[in-house]
Amino acid sequence: MKKTQLTLALLALLAAPLASAEQYKIIAPMGEDEDGAMAKLINFDSGETIDSVLVSERAAVFEGTVDEPFLARILVDGARQPVFILEPGTISFNAAEGPFGTMLNDQLRSLTKEINDIQARYRNSSSEEEQQKLYESYEVLLDSTLQANTDNPFGYYIFLNGDASMMDAQELRDSFARYPYFASLQRAKRLLENAERREATQPGGKFIDFAITQPDGTVKKLSDYVGKGKYTLVDFWASWCGPCIRQTAVLKDIYNKYKNDDRLDVLGVAVWDEVDATKKAIEKHELPWDCILDAQSVPTELYGISGIPCIILFGPDGTILSRDKQDDELRADVDAALAK
Repeated sequence: MKKTQLTLALLALLAAPLASAEQYKIIAPMGEDEDGAMAKLINFDSGETIDSVLVSERAAVFEGTVDEPFLARILVDGARQPVFILEPGTISFNAAEGPFGTMLNDQLRSLTKEINDIQARYRNSSSEEEQQKLYESYEVLLDSTLQANTDNPFGYYIFLNGDASMMDAQELRDSFARYPYFASLQRAKRLLENAERREATQPGGKFIDFAITQPDGTVKKLSDYVGKGKYTLVDFWASWCGPCIRQTAVLKDIYNKYKNDDRLDVLGVAVWDEVDATKKAIEKHELPWDCILDAQSVPTELYGISGIPCIILFGPDGTILSRDKQDDELRADVDAALAK
């Protein structure tokens, strides 16, 4: 009898976590030409694939169970759909207004409507005073909604889409002390890791080396250029990045000014880009300096780069002298270094 009771107790314990799981159904409308395409349901925070289905009759339909709500996204043949909250219930989508049908998604939809309304009124206003009031109301709306949702993915979504990516490491640590639920999630952890790497590679820090295999099979290292006794201006860029292309004009000015001065080198490092696209951009914009191709996210992770262009000036011994400067500020930093 005791053995039977113990067995039943163990079975009850094993079944307990499953009891909290609840059913969800997602109905995502698709275009006619997407029928037959593969749609994947992705955990937006971790990147894990939750499920995959074929698009049929202009819709991707997912069904399953979920223990706790989390941010999700649907990918169709690699194309990303808007982020939503995977939670119990039936979740539908409207192309103009986003997800709806469940508690948190309805709140997200309502917030989006309010933000769109404020933005429309802001654009149509010619009064600076009114625009300032509208901006302040926008900030109050976001902050109050965040404070009411610090323990769920709706609040996490607001946090990620706010100033989080621009916070320094200490600001993020302070935020996570206030919002422990956010701190436990993967994207938040990566934000902090990125900020700490950015913190470690500010002016005064030493360069961090990396090696990238090139399309021709050779290997190029940052240390092939940096720490060799010259000042080195390194541009982390991509062909699709408009601000990056605009800064090439500034870099050309600096390059031409010092091209006969053997104390300065300029180097491009192509990140988050396709090799062929990088090569075409180099040719189109007539970039005369060397470039490390196909670096992808290797240097951006090492240097905590969350946006490009990121331009770093290294001293002759590899010490970082300037970072994240553009236009006249970049010119001034280079001139000041070369004037020494």
